[in-house]
Amino acid sequence: MQHHTALPHTHLAPIPEIRMSGAPLDPLSPLTERTSALELTSSPSPTSERPITMSRTSSSGGGVLDNGTNLGSAAGRKASIGSGQVNRRPSQSQSGSRRGSRRGSGVAMTPSGLQAVFHTRTEEDREFPHAEKKTIADHLRKFEALLTLSPQRMRMIVHAIEETLDKGLQKDGQVVPMIPTFVFGWPSGEEVGEYLALDLGGTNLRVCLVTLQGHGKFEVTQTKYRLTEEQKQDDGQALLDFCAECLDSFIRDSLGRTEKDGLLPLGFTFSYPCSQLRIDHGELIRWTKGFGAPNIEGHDVAAMFKDSLKRLNVPAELTALINDTTGTLIASNYVDPHTKIAVIFGTGCNAAYMETAENIPKMSSVGLPDGQGMAINCEWGAFDSFEHQHLPRTKYDIIIDESSNKPGEQSFEKMIAGLYLGEVFRLIVTDLIDSGDLFLGQNTYKLEKAYAFDTAFLSLMESDPTDELLTVIGIFTHFFGVETTLEERQFFKKLAVLIGTRAARLSACGIAAIVSKKGYLEKGCAVGADGSLYNKYPNFANRVHTALVDIFGEKGKRIVTHHAEDGSGVGSAIIAAMTKARKDKGFFTDY
Repeated sequence: MQHHTALPHTHLAPIPEIRMSGAPLDPLSPLTERTSALELTSSPSPTSERPITMSRTSSSGGGVLDNGTNLGSAAGRKASIGSGQVNRRPSQSQSGSRRGSRRGSGVAMTPSGLQAVFHTRTEEDREFPHAEKKTIADHLRKFEALLTLSPQRMRMIVHAIEETLDKGLQKDGQVVPMIPTFVFGWPSGEEVGEYLALDLGGTNLRVCLVTLQGHGKFEVTQTKYRLTEEQKQDDGQALLDFCAECLDSFIRDSLGRTEKDGLLPLGFTFSYPCSQLRIDHGELIRWTKGFGAPNIEGHDVAAMFKDSLKRLNVPAELTALINDTTGTLIASNYVDPHTKIAVIFGTGCNAAYMETAENIPKMSSVGLPDGQGMAINCEWGAFDSFEHQHLPRTKYDIIIDESSNKPGEQSFEKMIAGLYLGEVFRLIVTDLIDSGDLFLGQNTYKLEKAYAFDTAFLSLMESDPTDELLTVIGIFTHFFGVETTLEERQFFKKLAVLIGTRAARLSACGIAAIVSKKGYLEKGCAVGADGSLYNKYPNFANRVHTALVDIFGEKGKRIVTHHAEDGSGVGSAIIAAMTKARKDKGFFTDY
C-alpha cells in the first residue's frame, strides 16, 4: 500500500503526448497549386545579401539547406525543387513521366533585395520522392548485421565481463570498481520501524517515509521533486542543499514533524559511483546519467550532505549512503529471499550482488570473517571503457561517446541505457537523410538536434499495433514535421526493434557474468530488475530471457528476472534499519 502526496507543480515538467484525430494532419488547399507566405532568411538590413549555403553535406553530394530542407544527393535522387531554381510546375523526371512534388522549397529575391525561402505544394501527383522498397530493404539488412549479437559473441562478452569483475574485487582503481557497500549480508525480513529515504535519481528527487512492518511488508509515503538540467550542472554543494530543502519540506509539511519529535534515521540513495570506507561515507568517483555538477567529484558526498542537513536545520540523521542497485538487491531479497542479483536498466545501468569476504582481496584489511556477506555495487556501466576491446560499437555509438560529457567512459552503459537508445536511432535516420535516402524535399531540421528523439518514441513505435502504423505517423508528423510512407514506417519500427533487442541482449550478458561467477546456474535464482527500460520498454524482459537461453542453453531458463521492489526507497530504509541493528549489536561499528 502506498500513500502518494500531491506533486509540487514547480518541480514537475509536463509529459508530451501524441494526439491523433480523424482530420488530416496538414490538409491541402482545394486549388491545384498554391505558394505559401515568404519566409525571410537574411539579416534585417534591407541591403544585405547572403548566399545559399549547405549546413551539412554527405559523401554522395546530398545536403541540407540552412532552412532545413533536404536536397537529396548526386546518386540519382534530386530535391523536390533545386537549390537555386524556382519552378512552380511539376518537373519531368528522366524517364519523361510527371513527378510533381507535394512539397518543395526554393529561394527568390524580394523587391527590397532580401533573399526569401518559399514553399510550394501541389495536388498533381502527391507522392514525395521517398526511398524505394528495395533501398529500404537493403538498409534493413545492413542494420540487422550491424546491430545483431550472435550467441557466440555474447558468450565472449560474458567471459570478458566476468574477468573485469574479478579485477575490480582484487584491488582499487579498476575500470569497473566493484565497490563494497558495507551492507553486511542479507536482511532478516524482521526489520521494523519508521525510516526516511532520499533518492537522487537521474530525473527526479524522491523523498519517502517507509514504515517497515516485518515479514516482508512495508508502507510508503512519498513526494517527488523535478530536477532541472541547470541543477544537474550547478555547484555540487548547491545541489545537495536543494536535496536537504526538499527533505525538510517533506518532514515538516507532509509529515507534520518538528525537531521536538526527534531525528528520523535517513538512508540516502545516491546512485553514482562512490568509493566507500564505511556505510555513512562515499567519495564520488565520477558523475553519470548526464550530471556534471562541479566541486563534488573526489569529495565525500555524505559529509557534504550532513553539512547541508546541519546548516538548514533538517530533523533527520544520515545513517547510510547507498546506491539504488544495492537498495534494489536488499529490498527484493526482503520480499523474496530467492533473489540473489539486482539490476537497473533505466537512464543508466548497473548491478549488485552479495559476495563473500574471502573473495574480496581488497577488503582484507577490514578483517571480516570468511563467509561474511558483503553487498557489492558493480558499477558495470564502465565495462570496456577507454580501451574498447570487447563491445561491438558502431559508428553511431562512437559519435554518442565522443560527443558526451564523459568521452571514453561508461561504454557499456552508452549501449544499453535508455538515455542513449533514442539517440542511436536518430543518428541512423540522419545518416540516411545525408545519403539522400529519406525525407527528400522535406524540412528535417528538427531531427538534426542531438537527443531530440526520445527513447520513449522507440517504445511507442514498437508498441504500435495498427496496420498503417498510426503512432509512427503521429511521432514523425507531430514532433518532427515530416511525412512518411508505410514502407518507411515499417523500417523505423524494425529499426527500433533492433536497437531495443541489442540493449536487452547486452544486458543479459552482464547478468550471465554474475550468474557464472557465483555458480547460480545449477540451482537457478531470481534477478530483481528495475528501471524505466526494463519496466516500460516492450518485450525487454522477454529478450533478456531469450538471450540467457542463447548464452547458457536450456539451463538459462532457471535464471528469471522479475520486477524488483522499490530499491531507492524501501531498500534504502531497510539498509538504514540493518545498519542501526548491526551497530547496536557492536558488530564492526566503525564501518
